[in-house]
Amino acid sequence: MEAEPNENKVSKPNTWPYMNMSSLVTSFFIKLTTAGIIWGCGYMNINLAWLLCPIIVFVWNVLANEKELIGKRMDELPSWVYFPDFDRAEWLNRILYKVWPSINQYARELCKQTIEPSIVQKLADYKIKGFQFERLVLGRIPLKIYGIKVYDKNTSRSEIILDADVMYAGDCDITFSVGNIKGGIKNFQLRGLMRVVMKPIISVIPIIGGIQVFFLNVPAINFNLVGVADVLDLPGFSETLRKTIIEQIAAIVVLPNKIVIPLSEQIPVETLKVPEPEGILRIHVIEAKHLMKKDIGMLGKGKSDPYAIINVGAQQFRTKTIDNTVNPQWDFWCECAISSAIAQQLTVLVWDYDDTKGDESLGRATIEVNRVKKKGILDTWVSLEQAKHGMVHLRLTWLQLSKNVADLQAALIETQELRVTSMSTAVLIIYVDSAKNLPCIRGNKQPDVYLEARVDGQIQRTNTILRSCDPVWEQGFTFLVSNPESSIMHIKINDEKTTMIVGEMSYKISSLIEKDNLEVTQQPYDLQMAETDSKLVLSMSLSILKYEQPEPTSEEDEDDQNVNEFNKKIERQESNVSNILSSSVPPSPLKKQSSKESINSLPRNIESTSVAPIEEMILQPEEEDIISNTAPSLSYTSSGGLIHRTPSTTSSAGESKLGRIQLTLRYSIQRQKLIIDIHRIAHLPLPQNDPTNIPDPYVKLYLLPDKHKETKRKTAVIKDNCNPIFDEKFEYVVSQADLNSRVLEISVCTQKGWLSTGSNVMGQLHLNLSEIDVTKAVTTWYDLQAEIKD
Repeated sequence: MEAEPNENKVSKPNTWPYMNMSSLVTSFFIKLTTAGIIWGCGYMNINLAWLLCPIIVFVWNVLANEKELIGKRMDELPSWVYFPDFDRAEWLNRILYKVWPSINQYARELCKQTIEPSIVQKLADYKIKGFQFERLVLGRIPLKIYGIKVYDKNTSRSEIILDADVMYAGDCDITFSVGNIKGGIKNFQLRGLMRVVMKPIISVIPIIGGIQVFFLNVPAINFNLVGVADVLDLPGFSETLRKTIIEQIAAIVVLPNKIVIPLSEQIPVETLKVPEPEGILRIHVIEAKHLMKKDIGMLGKGKSDPYAIINVGAQQFRTKTIDNTVNPQWDFWCECAISSAIAQQLTVLVWDYDDTKGDESLGRATIEVNRVKKKGILDTWVSLEQAKHGMVHLRLTWLQLSKNVADLQAALIETQELRVTSMSTAVLIIYVDSAKNLPCIRGNKQPDVYLEARVDGQIQRTNTILRSCDPVWEQGFTFLVSNPESSIMHIKINDEKTTMIVGEMSYKISSLIEKDNLEVTQQPYDLQMAETDSKLVLSMSLSILKYEQPEPTSEEDEDDQNVNEFNKKIERQESNVSNILSSSVPPSPLKKQSSKESINSLPRNIESTSVAPIEEMILQPEEEDIISNTAPSLSYTSSGGLIHRTPSTTSSAGESKLGRIQLTLRYSIQRQKLIIDIHRIAHLPLPQNDPTNIPDPYVKLYLLPDKHKETKRKTAVIKDNCNPIFDEKFEYVVSQADLNSRVLEISVCTQKGWLSTGSNVMGQLHLNLSEIDVTKAVTTWYDLQAEIKD
């Protein structure tokens, strides 16, 4: 008879959970504390119902902010949700998951060989030495592609161009040391638009000669510092390290920098690595107006100390700081080479300088570079995003590259007329291939060499090649040349350890003017301060900058269409005004109330209206001085009996006798933005109890139902004026699907007390965007209604 399996097991006595003394003491104190809290609440007559109010307020705030939180997460949605020309690429993500371990190894070598030396060099400027990566693991979660777009138009026959919306938010494990300080990087995140160029297409396997990979614009990079580096947070160390890492990543993979992967030995590496600028973007940051006030003075908010940072890819420029103003005039010029105009952006970041608590953001503006290329010259006021108010005035010019020497004289004359010494007339592209037979340093030790090239104050340097007398760099650089007839290129080859010069040379750029096609290819040059047989192999190409008026195309962008519509509308308005003036209407005894502020509020960029987009430079006829004997034409909408009139009837104060406001509304499908132009207000009433109290009007905007600081916009205040002129533009980033559920609230307010209620709202307007066709620009007058209080 078989025994039961449990018969041989030794039964253990059931132990009581608190057999030792420490457990007994812990249990006793827990129960004693609980009893004390309950007794204390009863002794102090505290009712648990008192907690209901804070709980209700907390839940209410969570529900109120839920939509705002969802809106902030909209940027994390894939590109194919917003843009129909982006395709889903789940199959590509599955491939990435398979090859991620190999990519992990490649990224580790890239960081050690390229990013680490760059960070070491940059931190040396801050007197920080000894940086090195100790552990580099990108983790198991691979890079994810949210959408992919392949270009089939406006591309060369020998190349394939595709854009990929990529995001990395993996489980990386990165540790580093700076001297004796140990630290690490966790929660590393990256999101941006990556371009992949496969060229040239060849007739043998592998069909493609090579691959270029780069970001068009600086991707969004975020990470957390952990370890001693974050805990100690030495003065400025954490911020300096963070800034340096982001800058060096951008300097490697953001245009004009590229990662080049040759695939065929039949294609010279020079073909893939030499810079290929499509054109030059000349940037003139003229001024800004109505910026936010960030400085705190004795009597409250004072003004700001604004400066601007201009970013185009990895290229960055900074204006001077102008103290104590919200209307700075920088008059700043700069130029940058553009490798690809399609999808690349110009970004202007406006900051308030503060040397005590850190600089504060005053907003940002973005312009598509391809838009400038299509127009040739773009003179525009751009509203600042991520700010309550503020605009920046930019003048952008697209310059083409020419191989005709005859164009040089015209370029020199143009720069002389500009009277700006920093402007260029030509572009020099050099390709540093290699050096041969360099001398040894300190006996027979081979040098750690790098090359440094300088043209008109611009300095570029190659990577360092360790222990080599025959270094191969294979790197290309682009220089902007002020005058190729007099400019000289200076080249030095240095040993990194001893800083000794291994060889140098100077080259007159005017020599290229005599060459065929203004270029030389793989030419060896003698080096000074080196051996007699030391050579430097270079390729150089010179191009002249030339402005050409773009040819009109059949595919007009929406801004051009709106310009034409506005021009026609303005012509009709002007013809209506001229007809009224020529009629038998007696001259009006009414005149606009004059004020210094209303005169100053007129647009200052009238001289540039021939090139500015119409949404930035709307010119309206002076209609308020005209009284029409004819009955005004009214247009009724279904939005609660809202009445708005055509611009030719501006004599009355509106249905509610609260005045009228002139607006322009349009929606940019390409930019996913609602654009509102506040032009002017007419016939604001005076308080009945105090007719001498002339208001100080301004306009406040909200995009309902989100009535919070993020959607608040505000114009400047016009002092003592019942007919103020603003001519200010505001933008809201909102998707086309969400537009129909939005209501634009426009409130006309005054800084002075209004009526007997104490409210500063003089009139209000609610525009249901689902009832207005904002795909086309609409300019009209709206009657102000009484304030609707929540």
